Amino acid sequence: MVNKVILVGNTGQDPEVRHLEGGVSVANFNLATSETYKDKNGEKVTQTEWHRIVLWRGLAEIAEKFVKKGQLLYIEGRLRTRSWDDKEGVKRYTTEVFADVMRMLGKRGEEDYPSEEPAKKQDEPDLSKEEQDDLPF
Repeated sequence: MVNKVILVGNTGQDPEVRHLEGGVSVANFNLATSETYKDKNGEKVTQTEWHRIVLWRGLAEIAEKFVKKGQLLYIEGRLRTRSWDDKEGVKRYTTEVFADVMRMLGKRGEEDYPSEEPAKKQDEPDLSKEEQDDLPF
């Protein structure tokens, strides 16, 4: 079974961050994704979908410091649906994206983003010049 969501969109507001017992942080915000197409009359139409994003622990702390309303984000995660009874006793449902990956998109230097060091592949040896000279080919 696969439950995987990938979204690229703009934040609808600054993240709302709560700090739970034990120091665990959780952030919530809405993310808008848009699709533009031409209708049967040739008119340009933009359809926007809103997604509720949930970030936990380290990602929540990063969002609290760096994510602002209107920011372009890449989100990767899984869908979770929960239910509750409202004041009138009616069962309500919501579906949220529990994010595992968040990347801030856009031009560097425009925002105060945390630096991202490229990950070194573990299966690639780091050959110095001397080691390269000893290769048999």
